[in-house]
Amino acid sequence: MTTTGGFRLIEATLEDIRQAQVRREISARELVQAYLDRIEKLDRAGPAINSVININPRALEEADRLDASLAAGGPVGAMHGVPVLVKDQVDALGMPTTLGSVLLKDFHPDRDAFVIERMRAAGAIILGKATLGELGGGDTHGTLFGSTKNPYALDRTAGGSSGGSGASISANFAAIALGQEGFASIRRPSAWNGIVGMRASGGVVSRSGAMAGWPALAGQLGPMGRTVKDVATMLGVIAGYDPEDPMTAISVGRVPGSFTSSLSLTGLKGARIGIIREPIGVSSEPGSDDYRKVEAVFERAVYDLARAGATVVDPLLIPDLALLLSKRRNGDRGGAQAAWDVFYGRNRKMPFPSLKALIETPGYQCMGSVRSELPEPSLDEINAREQLNFNLMKAMADHRLDAIVHRTVEHQPTLIADGLTPPYKSSKGATFINTYLAYVPCISVPAGYTTDDLPVGISFLGRPCEDETVIRYAYAYEQATLHRRAPASTPALPGTA
Repeated sequence: MTTTGGFRLIEATLEDIRQAQVRREISARELVQAYLDRIEKLDRAGPAINSVININPRALEEADRLDASLAAGGPVGAMHGVPVLVKDQVDALGMPTTLGSVLLKDFHPDRDAFVIERMRAAGAIILGKATLGELGGGDTHGTLFGSTKNPYALDRTAGGSSGGSGASISANFAAIALGQEGFASIRRPSAWNGIVGMRASGGVVSRSGAMAGWPALAGQLGPMGRTVKDVATMLGVIAGYDPEDPMTAISVGRVPGSFTSSLSLTGLKGARIGIIREPIGVSSEPGSDDYRKVEAVFERAVYDLARAGATVVDPLLIPDLALLLSKRRNGDRGGAQAAWDVFYGRNRKMPFPSLKALIETPGYQCMGSVRSELPEPSLDEINAREQLNFNLMKAMADHRLDAIVHRTVEHQPTLIADGLTPPYKSSKGATFINTYLAYVPCISVPAGYTTDDLPVGISFLGRPCEDETVIRYAYAYEQATLHRRAPASTPALPGTA
């Protein structure tokens, strides 16, 4: 990669990229090629992280168009020349949407997803598609690609199901990525790969053109990046009303013009933050050494919140929290077939008439944990979700809280081998308050490393449509601690910075 200035590719932020192009230190073509070189040498060879399924064959062509526009004095959007990787659960013209399955490797959508349209309009370059838990479930294993490695420990999982998005951005294979979360699928891989990931309030970001979107409530798309500001910038680009996703109607008039305008190094001063201490992760083992290693990092994070100026309410007790969370049974309104019909209904032809038909293809064995038939939520589950919402909001009101902080995942990344053999460990320690309640925002930020040198994240959770608030606190914490560091397994290539 040849540049005329001091641009450094490793850990480059969106603002670094934008300014470097304006100053002619690097072109969009050079930037795309630099990331492609890293993918070829480090994702497909070397440590073989295996986080990218497909490359956009027109990425360099799109870069040339943006370079020409810049040279002619054209507009410079918020994501001008920014290479983006997209979880392969989201439609982007020019590439198949495979869901990680060999049975969908040749399915090409007719249209871009709404968020892809928004990013392209802002100048982003869709670099390629990232790996995922097959059909959007479990850890990042798929019949089309195998397993994705955690760049901090190559024998461990990157998490799921947006594990490819998490691992690729941590390894500097793109500037930023798009993930999808229906349980903990943005925040868990973000925490386990040492990056930032956000699931905005339900209705802020459209899901049209993404599998497991409308009519589901839990499934949401969100940005995954190396800094809070990058994530906030991308959220500002993709947020907005989309008639194709009725859920976005609830956020009309409630989305700020910018999610970055209130960022401040002193953003935590005067904030009241509640701390959830009790174990709430899936299959968590509070007495284990693994759990205690994460807890030790969390202890330091709580201290750092107070040091940054927050008033910490510790512990925050939410009545029946664990009991109400246990009522979740993986149901969602509409069920799997309804989501399948809406997703593929945007195209002239479905590759399969149903998810059930795909899964029952003779000889096919899905590597994900997807069920072909999801029940509607029971009345017991709906009542529990409503009660938890009341209990959570009341606790925030009673303690005059501005946000809540909890461990993003209560365990370290599990071994890849343990996810491929019985009893198939997946999602261990993942927390899911935000997805269960559907409408509350949550952002995961790097909080440090365990004694095994594995990343840990903490999550800032807020009231519905207070996305800007949790972003502000996350940014202040991030800047006060600066825990993020690039993994040693994917260094700068020889001759590059």
